[in-house]
Amino acid sequence: MPAFGLIPLSSRVVLWVVSLVLVAAGAGTLAWQVQDWRLGRQLAEQARRHDAALDQLNQATAARQQAEQDKRLALEQRLRASDQTHYRALSDAQRDQGRLRDRLATADLRLSVLLDAQDGVAGCAVPATAATGGVVHGAPRARLDPAHAQRIVGITDDGDRGLIALQACQDYVRALGH
Repeated sequence: MPAFGLIPLSSRVVLWVVSLVLVAAGAGTLAWQVQDWRLGRQLAEQARRHDAALDQLNQATAARQQAEQDKRLALEQRLRASDQTHYRALSDAQRDQGRLRDRLATADLRLSVLLDAQDGVAGCAVPATAATGGVVHGAPRARLDPAHAQRIVGITDDGDRGLIALQACQDYVRALGH
């Protein structure tokens, strides 16, 4: 007789129940472990995808920041070049106006205005035609007083500076618009 047959029936039932419980517990534990491995792989994959997405976002943000910085640097260079151009134009205009004032002050140059040859009633004592020995050709002109000429040059100097400053402002706004 086998050794199993020597065990009383109630003990055999308990042994079968304990065996079934052990088999079920082992199967449950094994299933639990398999699920843990599977879930662990899924979580690791999800974390890897998340890290890859974050890395792509960081790279895109860095590229955008670099592009914006490059744009800003290019704009600064254009504005610097524009400032230099306008400063040079302003300096040239001031130098030319200074020379003109100096020439007017030394009587090296005299400003004159055209006279209307048809306006004989104006009471102007300037002859309508040039003298026979003169080198002035063309319409009759009247010379301005040097003090008035200096004031006119000062007004045109202010106007030139204003126009140069306006051009600089317009170029600045255009550069910012691009």
